[in-house]
Amino acid sequence: MRIRRVLSTTALLAGLAGAPALLGAAAFPAIADSSPSASPSDDGSAPTEAGTSFRTATEIEQGEQATAGASTGDYLYWQFPADSGQQPTVKATVKLPEASKRASSETWQIDVYDGLRRRQACQYGAQTRTAGTDASSVELSCTLRTVRAWSETWANDPLPGTYYIRLTATGLGTADLGLPMSAQLQVDSEDIGGSAAVDGSLAKPLVPGIAVTSANSEEDGSDDSSDSKTATLSSLRPDTSAWWSDRWVWTGIGGVLAALAGIWGYSLTRGRGRPSRIPPGA
Repeated sequence: MRIRRVLSTTALLAGLAGAPALLGAAAFPAIADSSPSASPSDDGSAPTEAGTSFRTATEIEQGEQATAGASTGDYLYWQFPADSGQQPTVKATVKLPEASKRASSETWQIDVYDGLRRRQACQYGAQTRTAGTDASSVELSCTLRTVRAWSETWANDPLPGTYYIRLTATGLGTADLGLPMSAQLQVDSEDIGGSAAVDGSLAKPLVPGIAVTSANSEEDGSDDSSDSKTATLSSLRPDTSAWWSDRWVWTGIGGVLAALAGIWGYSLTRGRGRPSRIPPGA
């Protein structure tokens, strides 16, 4: 009888534990759909040039394939927005000058900076590559760490806001400077979700000119929408309005499993009461 009761309790526990898991699995597509997904631009509006400094960096959206033509030795700059929970990956393809015109090998490098112009380390990817004299192109990639919603002031963690990309060749010989080249660049992000969530958030994303915009709004006592068009260098803003996280699902599942484990443990230790062979008055 006791074994049957334990087995029935175990079956009940397994059935109830499976229901939250199904709920969590069904909730994940909704969570993924709630975040904006980047898709390549099909209307021909993708940028076809790059900036030459941080202030003139060309704005691109995630999923767009930007192109640019320049001379070997130039510094090419782009900027894109990234929100918390995203892990951006920057990929660049450089089409080198004709091999007959190059005198030596070329080393190309891609660097990523955040809104405070702090250089961000690549978690993995070929950030620097050397192309031989017979190579026609070189491919670079840089996957950043997951963008955090909040961080300590002394830390160098990626935060929501604008990110800058710099592409250039290093260690060039004098004979190779000025040769024509072209580049293709695209940024995509993977939504990491609640596993990277932290308790806290920035008041505003790290966008160039945000401090100037806030100061002007406080002095004038007016809305910052008019100032943002002139003070902010970047018009791209990450979507920071999402409040839902899959941490809610896992927290609920953990609470239900803890309650069921307590009930199961109590059923195993409470015993079966007074044995039937002992009379009540004994």
